[in-house]
Amino acid sequence: MSGALRIDRVVTSGVFELDGGRWEVDNNVWVVGDDHEVVVIDAAHEATPIMDTIAGRNVVAVVCTHGHNDHVTFAPQLGEDVYAPVLLHPGDDPLWQLTHPDSKYWSLHDGQRIAVAGTELHVIHAPGHSPGSVCLHLPEADALFSGDTLFAGGPGATGRSFSDFPTIIDSLRDRLLTLPGHTSVYTGHGEATTIDTEAPHLEGWIARGF
Repeated sequence: MSGALRIDRVVTSGVFELDGGRWEVDNNVWVVGDDHEVVVIDAAHEATPIMDTIAGRNVVAVVCTHGHNDHVTFAPQLGEDVYAPVLLHPGDDPLWQLTHPDSKYWSLHDGQRIAVAGTELHVIHAPGHSPGSVCLHLPEADALFSGDTLFAGGPGATGRSFSDFPTIIDSLRDRLLTLPGHTSVYTGHGEATTIDTEAPHLEGWIARGF
Protein backbone atom coordinates (compact mmCIF):
# COMPACT_ATOMS: atom_id res chain seq x y z
CA MET A 1 0.00 0.00 0.00
CA SER A 2 1.39 3.40 -1.01
CA GLY A 3 0.48 5.88 1.71
CA ALA A 4 -2.47 5.61 4.07
CA LEU A 5 -5.73 4.04 3.03
CA ARG A 6 -8.33 6.77 2.69
CA ILE A 7 -11.93 7.31 1.70
CA ASP A 8 -12.73 10.43 -0.33
CA ARG A 9 -16.29 11.66 -0.72
CA VAL A 10 -17.39 13.52 -3.85
CA VAL A 11 -20.88 15.01 -3.99
CA THR A 12 -22.36 15.41 -7.47
CA SER A 13 -25.74 16.78 -8.51
CA GLY A 14 -28.06 15.75 -11.31
CA VAL A 15 -31.33 14.08 -12.24
CA PHE A 16 -32.79 10.72 -11.27
CA GLU A 17 -35.44 9.43 -13.69
CA LEU A 18 -37.61 6.32 -13.36
CA ASP A 19 -41.24 5.36 -14.00
CA GLY A 20 -41.89 8.72 -15.64
CA GLY A 21 -40.71 10.67 -12.60
CA ARG A 22 -37.84 13.12 -12.51
CA TRP A 23 -36.05 14.26 -9.35
CA GLU A 24 -33.08 16.56 -8.72
CA VAL A 25 -30.68 14.69 -6.44
CA ASP A 26 -27.25 14.95 -4.82
CA ASN A 27 -25.22 11.75 -4.94
CA ASN A 28 -22.24 10.55 -2.98
CA VAL A 29 -19.39 9.18 -5.06
CA TRP A 30 -16.80 7.30 -2.99
CA VAL A 31 -13.15 7.06 -4.04
CA VAL A 32 -11.37 4.42 -1.95
CA GLY A 33 -7.66 3.68 -2.01
CA ASP A 34 -4.26 5.17 -1.36
CA ASP A 35 -1.81 7.49 -3.14
CA HIS A 36 -1.37 5.03 -5.99
CA GLU A 37 -4.64 3.26 -6.78
CA VAL A 38 -8.35 3.57 -6.09
CA VAL A 39 -11.78 2.09 -6.67
CA VAL A 40 -14.55 4.51 -7.64
CA ILE A 41 -17.99 3.65 -6.24
CA ASP A 42 -21.04 5.06 -8.08
CA ALA A 43 -19.72 7.41 -10.76
CA ALA A 44 -22.65 9.80 -10.82
CA HIS A 45 -23.54 12.84 -12.90
CA GLU A 46 -20.38 14.89 -13.40
CA ALA A 47 -16.93 14.07 -14.71
CA THR A 48 -14.84 16.93 -13.35
CA PRO A 49 -15.13 16.48 -9.56
CA ILE A 50 -14.61 12.73 -9.85
CA MET A 51 -11.55 13.09 -12.07
CA ASP A 52 -10.17 15.81 -9.79
CA THR A 53 -10.44 13.45 -6.81
CA ILE A 54 -8.84 10.55 -8.66
CA ALA A 55 -5.99 12.98 -9.37
CA GLY A 56 -4.09 10.72 -11.74
CA ARG A 57 -4.18 7.62 -9.55
CA ASN A 58 -4.72 4.22 -11.15
CA VAL A 59 -8.41 3.23 -11.09
CA VAL A 60 -8.73 -0.49 -10.44
CA ALA A 61 -12.49 -0.58 -11.04
CA VAL A 62 -15.59 1.57 -11.35
CA VAL A 63 -18.16 -0.18 -9.16
CA CYS A 64 -21.90 0.50 -9.43
CA THR A 65 -23.88 -0.35 -6.31
CA HIS A 66 -26.98 -0.56 -8.51
CA GLY A 67 -28.25 0.41 -11.93
CA HIS A 68 -30.35 3.53 -11.31
CA ASN A 69 -29.33 6.23 -13.72
CA ASP A 70 -28.22 8.68 -11.03
CA HIS A 71 -25.59 6.19 -9.85
CA VAL A 72 -24.23 5.16 -13.25
CA THR A 73 -24.39 8.36 -15.32
CA PHE A 74 -20.65 8.73 -15.80
CA ALA A 75 -19.61 5.11 -15.27
CA PRO A 76 -19.04 3.98 -18.88
CA GLN A 77 -17.18 7.16 -19.83
CA LEU A 78 -15.05 7.01 -16.70
CA GLY A 79 -14.20 3.40 -17.42
CA GLU A 80 -13.02 4.38 -20.89
CA ASP A 81 -11.12 7.44 -19.70
CA VAL A 82 -9.13 5.60 -17.01
CA TYR A 83 -8.98 2.13 -18.66
CA ALA A 84 -10.89 0.43 -15.85
CA PRO A 85 -13.68 -2.16 -15.84
CA VAL A 86 -17.18 -1.06 -14.90
CA LEU A 87 -18.74 -3.57 -12.48
CA LEU A 88 -22.47 -4.15 -11.93
CA HIS A 89 -24.54 -7.04 -10.60
CA PRO A 90 -26.39 -8.57 -13.59
CA GLY A 91 -29.66 -8.45 -11.65
CA ASP A 92 -29.73 -4.76 -12.54
CA ASP A 93 -29.23 -5.23 -16.26
CA PRO A 94 -32.79 -3.97 -17.07
CA LEU A 95 -32.02 -0.71 -15.25
CA TRP A 96 -28.61 -0.38 -16.91
CA GLN A 97 -30.20 -0.80 -20.32
CA LEU A 98 -32.48 2.19 -19.65
CA THR A 99 -29.45 4.47 -19.39
CA HIS A 100 -26.58 2.79 -21.24
CA PRO A 101 -28.01 0.34 -23.81
CA ASP A 102 -24.86 0.55 -25.92
CA SER A 103 -22.33 0.11 -23.10
CA LYS A 104 -20.99 -3.07 -21.55
CA TYR A 105 -20.16 -3.86 -17.94
CA TRP A 106 -18.44 -6.67 -16.07
CA SER A 107 -20.59 -8.80 -13.76
CA LEU A 108 -20.36 -8.46 -9.99
CA HIS A 109 -21.37 -11.36 -7.75
CA ASP A 110 -22.01 -11.92 -4.07
CA GLY A 111 -18.83 -12.73 -2.18
CA GLN A 112 -16.54 -11.27 -4.83
CA ARG A 113 -13.49 -9.43 -3.52
CA ILE A 114 -12.05 -6.38 -5.21
CA ALA A 115 -8.39 -5.79 -4.42
CA VAL A 116 -7.22 -2.19 -4.05
CA ALA A 117 -4.35 -0.51 -2.23
CA GLY A 118 -3.29 -3.65 -0.37
CA THR A 119 -6.76 -4.43 0.96
CA GLU A 120 -10.06 -5.82 -0.34
CA LEU A 121 -13.63 -4.66 -0.76
CA HIS A 122 -16.10 -7.50 -0.11
CA VAL A 123 -19.21 -7.55 -2.31
CA ILE A 124 -22.52 -8.16 -0.52
CA HIS A 125 -25.55 -8.74 -2.74
CA ALA A 126 -28.37 -6.90 -0.96
CA PRO A 127 -31.45 -6.78 -3.23
CA GLY A 128 -34.61 -4.84 -2.52
CA HIS A 129 -33.99 -1.29 -3.67
CA SER A 130 -33.24 -3.02 -6.97
CA PRO A 131 -32.69 -6.68 -7.87
CA GLY A 132 -28.95 -6.28 -8.29
CA SER A 133 -28.17 -3.86 -5.48
CA VAL A 134 -24.84 -4.54 -3.79
CA CYS A 135 -23.00 -3.08 -0.83
CA LEU A 136 -19.24 -3.06 -0.39
CA HIS A 137 -17.69 -3.95 2.96
CA LEU A 138 -14.16 -2.78 3.72
CA PRO A 139 -13.25 -4.56 6.97
CA GLU A 140 -9.84 -2.91 7.27
CA ALA A 141 -11.51 0.50 7.60
CA ASP A 142 -14.66 -0.73 9.41
CA ALA A 143 -16.63 0.73 6.49
CA LEU A 144 -19.68 -0.24 4.48
CA PHE A 145 -20.61 1.49 1.22
CA SER A 146 -24.34 0.92 1.18
CA GLY A 147 -25.50 2.52 -2.07
CA ASP A 148 -29.24 3.06 -1.71
CA THR A 149 -29.88 0.01 0.49
CA LEU A 150 -29.31 1.61 3.91
CA PHE A 151 -29.42 5.27 4.92
CA ALA A 152 -29.33 7.26 8.11
CA GLY A 153 -32.91 6.67 9.18
CA GLY A 154 -33.89 3.56 7.27
CA PRO A 155 -33.89 1.50 4.09
CA GLY A 156 -33.75 2.82 0.57
CA ALA A 157 -36.94 3.52 -1.35
CA THR A 158 -38.91 0.55 -2.67
CA GLY A 159 -41.93 2.24 -4.24
CA ARG A 160 -40.66 2.07 -7.81
CA SER A 161 -40.20 -0.52 -10.55
CA PHE A 162 -37.80 -3.37 -9.83
CA SER A 163 -37.95 -2.79 -6.04
CA ASP A 164 -39.52 -4.70 -3.17
CA PHE A 165 -39.88 -3.78 0.52
CA PRO A 166 -39.87 -7.29 2.06
CA THR A 167 -36.75 -8.08 0.06
CA ILE A 168 -34.84 -5.03 1.27
CA ILE A 169 -35.84 -5.84 4.85
CA ASP A 170 -34.43 -9.35 4.41
CA SER A 171 -31.20 -7.86 3.05
CA LEU A 172 -30.91 -5.50 5.98
CA ARG A 173 -31.73 -8.10 8.62
CA ASP A 174 -29.62 -10.91 7.22
CA ARG A 175 -26.74 -9.21 5.40
CA LEU A 176 -26.03 -5.69 6.68
CA LEU A 177 -27.22 -5.25 10.26
CA THR A 178 -25.24 -8.35 11.25
CA LEU A 179 -21.97 -6.48 10.57
CA PRO A 180 -19.99 -5.15 13.56
CA GLY A 181 -21.90 -2.33 15.22
CA HIS A 182 -19.04 0.15 14.95
CA THR A 183 -19.04 -0.17 11.14
CA SER A 184 -19.42 3.22 9.47
CA VAL A 185 -22.06 3.25 6.73
CA TYR A 186 -21.22 5.47 3.77
CA THR A 187 -24.46 5.99 1.88
CA GLY A 188 -25.41 6.81 -1.70
CA HIS A 189 -27.07 10.07 -0.65
CA GLY A 190 -26.79 12.18 2.49
CA GLU A 191 -24.69 11.71 5.57
CA ALA A 192 -22.99 8.64 6.96
CA THR A 193 -24.29 6.57 9.86
CA THR A 194 -23.28 3.39 11.71
CA ILE A 195 -24.69 -0.10 12.03
CA ASP A 196 -25.17 0.44 15.77
CA THR A 197 -27.22 3.58 15.08
CA GLU A 198 -29.57 1.92 12.61
CA ALA A 199 -29.95 -1.67 13.82
CA PRO A 200 -32.30 -0.92 16.77
CA HIS A 201 -34.85 0.59 14.38
CA LEU A 202 -35.42 -2.41 12.11
CA GLU A 203 -38.75 -3.41 13.65
CA GLY A 204 -39.94 0.19 13.41
CA TRP A 205 -39.14 0.28 9.70
CA ILE A 206 -41.07 -2.96 9.21
CA ALA A 207 -44.06 -1.54 11.09
CA ARG A 208 -44.17 1.67 9.07
CA GLY A 209 -43.77 -0.23 5.79
CA PHE A 210 -41.02 1.81 4.19
